[in-house]
Amino acid sequence: MYQTKSKVRIVGFFIALIIIFLLFTYQLPYYIHKPGHADPLNPVVEVEGASESEGDMHLVTIQGGRATPFQYVMALWRDYYDILPVEDVLLEGMTDEEYRQMQLMMMESSQEASTVVAYQAAKKEINITYEGVYVVSVVEDMPADGILQSADEIIEIDGQTIKEADDLINYVKTKNVGDNISLTIKRGDETFETDITLEALKALDGKPGIGIQLVTNRSVTESPELTFSSGDIGGPSAGLMFALEIYDQLTEEDITKGYQIAGTGEIDYQGNVGRIGGIDKKVVAADQEGCDFFFAPNENGREDSNYQTAKKVAEEIGTDMEIIPVDTFDEALTYLQNL
Repeated sequence: MYQTKSKVRIVGFFIALIIIFLLFTYQLPYYIHKPGHADPLNPVVEVEGASESEGDMHLVTIQGGRATPFQYVMALWRDYYDILPVEDVLLEGMTDEEYRQMQLMMMESSQEASTVVAYQAAKKEINITYEGVYVVSVVEDMPADGILQSADEIIEIDGQTIKEADDLINYVKTKNVGDNISLTIKRGDETFETDITLEALKALDGKPGIGIQLVTNRSVTESPELTFSSGDIGGPSAGLMFALEIYDQLTEEDITKGYQIAGTGEIDYQGNVGRIGGIDKKVVAADQEGCDFFFAPNENGREDSNYQTAKKVAEEIGTDMEIIPVDTFDEALTYLQNL
């Protein structure tokens, strides 16, 4: 009898171990997005010979990853935690690793754009060399599937030379669903032409497309020298704060004025600030870090802009942090200079 009870206890113990293991390690078909951190940018961005500032610019992040059963249940009870079906995060056919690499490429592109904007604003030396437009990923069952591959370089579209990704995107916008486009592709040492028929894409609200993600490969050289140490942080949303931090280091003026300044927003090469995802979580993270100001994309005043969401969340959590709407880098810079 004693031996039987011992065996039952041992079996029960191992069953409990398995259940605990599954609760904390088994990956569900969901992603959890939650507030991350608001870390000072000084250790991330370093301009050679930079002047020091009393305050800090902050890079605000979202933490995200595949949900385990334990994380899923916890997220149900936490404010500003999102549970997203995996198909809402990953393009069809994309792996977690491909998604991570895409996010890192977006971060690199964001750093390049912010560098150009900041150096031009500070009237410092910068040169840009365009080195091709490349396919990052191809969406399954879309027109380009089976025709294009990741790492393909797109040289021309309908005989027009492609210098950057926007050249192709803007050209396709002039076309209609059902139109054919001719692409000149370089794959390894081989160059060839291929025709693809445009289809209405759900991700583009029914507008024509072929179902690919693109990246422009640029070589940016600047003086004084600039280095980034962003590690595994991905995505394009740090662009505005990168640009402000770089500008602050390039100029003798301390535009932080001793304040802790956070914010978010994708930035293009003209200094326009664009919409990003998860701004509610970023407001929470910046508040937890004790930031004084938070820049949010205004999206030219549209009703459901990032700024409107950020303002609502700030009221909900009762923060003293001031939410500032911006559409451009210059607006954010002027605000800081006038503090």
